[in-house]
Amino acid sequence: MKFDRRNFIKSATALAALTFTEVERLAAAEGLKNGGKNVSEDDEAYWSNVRQLFPLSKDLTYLNNGTFGPSPYPVIDAMRTSQMDADMMGNYGSYDAVPAKIAKFVGANSDEIALTHNVTEGINIGCWGVPLKRNDEVILTTHEHVGNAAPWMNRQKITGIVIRKYTPGATADETLERINALINKNTRVIATPHIPCTQGQVLPVKEICALARDKGLYSLIDGAHGAGMMPLDLHDIGCDTYASCSHKWMLGPKGTGFLYVRKGFQDTLQTYYSGGGTDDGHWDLAKTPVMVGGYAPSAHRYFGGTQANGLYAGVSAAIDFIETIGQKNIHNRIKSLGKYTQDQLLQFGKKIELLTPTEERSRCAVNGFRIKDVDYKKFFEACGEKKIRIRMVPEMGLNCLRVSTHIYNSKADVDKFIDEVRKFV
Repeated sequence: MKFDRRNFIKSATALAALTFTEVERLAAAEGLKNGGKNVSEDDEAYWSNVRQLFPLSKDLTYLNNGTFGPSPYPVIDAMRTSQMDADMMGNYGSYDAVPAKIAKFVGANSDEIALTHNVTEGINIGCWGVPLKRNDEVILTTHEHVGNAAPWMNRQKITGIVIRKYTPGATADETLERINALINKNTRVIATPHIPCTQGQVLPVKEICALARDKGLYSLIDGAHGAGMMPLDLHDIGCDTYASCSHKWMLGPKGTGFLYVRKGFQDTLQTYYSGGGTDDGHWDLAKTPVMVGGYAPSAHRYFGGTQANGLYAGVSAAIDFIETIGQKNIHNRIKSLGKYTQDQLLQFGKKIELLTPTEERSRCAVNGFRIKDVDYKKFFEACGEKKIRIRMVPEMGLNCLRVSTHIYNSKADVDKFIDEVRKFV
């Protein structure tokens, strides 16, 4: 190969301008590319490279991805570049391709994806859009996040629907039996989380949605913890709606999310929030004060108006980042860390109450637990003092603790947390 002195000097000069951290990032990013091959969940060299691409403080043991997924540098860079481009050149929009990209990522069609700001917004669209009357019943769990509980309780207060609850069982079969036992002639909706925020149990949503179809019910899924944690095929799951976000397991920008609305369900789910893009383009207020045509023939009917350039560039970059590593590889890694966390907690025997099932299909990256005779708040505070970030779970009086691990974590992180547990046990 012919030596090009000018380009060599130009490249060397550019490299010299980089800080050591930036050089590390470039090397780590190059090490991520695996050509779509499988990566072992125990390949610590590979996953160490992944960790280099996150700006997480080195002295922080972050075990709270279930609340907030820190974004990697490629996502942050994409957000900044797009926002600067918009502000320098006055470019508007640039989010049109994002619904199709999200759809491919979660196993849906582009006309089934609405852009939202968070899971709660998507749940509200589903909650208020589904046709219900007074005394119609909706089935929830006793492990709801406020984002799935409050919308339905609000509708109960305003329109008189009835909420019925079940506690997830220790196995998928037991959970299905409990749901089925609640169904009666007044039941209209099963609105359940895919993975409850409290203890991270993976619920059998495909079977739940099949049960709903068989009984003529609507299935509306809180998917806050699904996208990015595991491979999704929403068509295969068979739900009517699936509300998710980009800021947790997708590691994307905060304030972004999406709502999947099954194509055949869109004429049933009424839209109330409307604006630019929610109609089919045929309206004329000068002639008649009604919508001449109708709603957009897609899930775009559920969102309208200006969207943030930088944020949706970040969503696109987050999907690229995940696909560079491979969603299956990510799922295997974080499920392995989740199992390692379970095993370490279970070694303490009866001194630890593990709330998350050990059944293989019902667990993944999140574990809820209690320490016998220990105030959960005191343990949480002790972890904070050691810069170990976990989550308290006061919801529904559970008064437990939650640990959630992602691809920037390692067994060493879990071990540091377990050392703190050992002190209290």
